[in-house]
Amino acid sequence: MFLKLSKPIKKKPMIKINVLISNKNWKKYIKDPDLYFKKKTTKVQKKLSLFKKKKFSFSLLLAGNKEIQILNKKFRKKNKTTDVLSFPFYEKKILNKLLKKPQNIYLGDVIINLNKIIEQAKNKEFTSVFDKIWIHGLSHLLGYRHKSNNEFLVMKKLENKIYKCIN
Repeated sequence: MFLKLSKPIKKKPMIKINVLISNKNWKKYIKDPDLYFKKKTTKVQKKLSLFKKKKFSFSLLLAGNKEIQILNKKFRKKNKTTDVLSFPFYEKKILNKLLKKPQNIYLGDVIINLNKIIEQAKNKEFTSVFDKIWIHGLSHLLGYRHKSNNEFLVMKKLENKIYKCIN
């Protein structure tokens, strides 16, 4: 089902993203996902205290409509496509306890739908929309939610901080 399992970033970064590509069309937009994320995560770990002393990793599946619809139906009981799905490995309370200890923390999985990114990127730069989407997925892995207006504002503040760091 997957075209390529990319190699983890060779340095020992604070944020390691294991990229899987299930839709070959991603290569038209992000030619080298490993290099792309290495550059982005290096900036984040230098500038944001949350990421400076911890070692995080997560998996990122670059998918299309079909794959994300199947996952959305199976795990969220919603038979439709979406732009991003996040599957946190820990509940927020447990993650907060883990953050107090120096250790490697696997955050979970993020799936991004190329077709939705292309739709949203009309009149905008593709990578700008893509960055906002994967950051949103990462925020969910870190325990942030947007069920209430207050939660939304807190989550959006973190996302904007990360986005500003990488651009």
